[in-house]
Amino acid sequence: MSALKLVPKKGAMGLGSGSTVAIFAKELGRLESEGKTDIAVVPSSYQAYQLANEYKIPLTNLDLNPELILTVDGADEVDRRLDLIKGGGGAFFQEKIVAAASKKLIIVVDESKLVEQLGAKFPTPVEVLPFSLGFVRRRVGAMGIDSSVREAQGKLGPVVTDNGNFILDLRFSKAIDDPGRTAAELKMVPGVVETGLFAGMTDEVHVGTDAKSYVLRK
Repeated sequence: MSALKLVPKKGAMGLGSGSTVAIFAKELGRLESEGKTDIAVVPSSYQAYQLANEYKIPLTNLDLNPELILTVDGADEVDRRLDLIKGGGGAFFQEKIVAAASKKLIIVVDESKLVEQLGAKFPTPVEVLPFSLGFVRRRVGAMGIDSSVREAQGKLGPVVTDNGNFILDLRFSKAIDDPGRTAAELKMVPGVVETGLFAGMTDEVHVGTDAKSYVLRK
């Protein structure tokens, strides 16, 4: 996996979520066990925490390491400008904090995640305070955006994030032309904690196929 070449010999980095990141974490654990790197990770989700434990990767946090060398994470959609939709796993609030704390954000995906414009296939998630749910749905509806409360699997009721909030999945009438502006407009709605739009944050996207892998850069 090409992203492994970017792992420093020592220091702290962020570890994200997703099926492709799980492959990266396994290989990172192998490098740790072979003594080829002495890296500690800040997990951006409970899945990332479990991956680090499973592959015996040392853990740290943003209190001890407020600046990270890099973060490796996945994405649900990547557009031609390397802007992202993240949040299929529901941890995009923490993922954005860890990414912002990093000198570089490296995204690992397969080719199915590449799109011309965001929002073409995958809904845009927003994390909202439970108290504000009805108000936020009405406000985004007035903006011409359809919303649905993300329902939990295996239990009745909505998904509850690690922060105790709900997730609204937003579907726009057309693809998102300006992810940065759209994210800012959504964040202006009282009750919206964070959005799954990652605009202007990505440094490299490592794309894997059955035959090869390649890197997209700005």
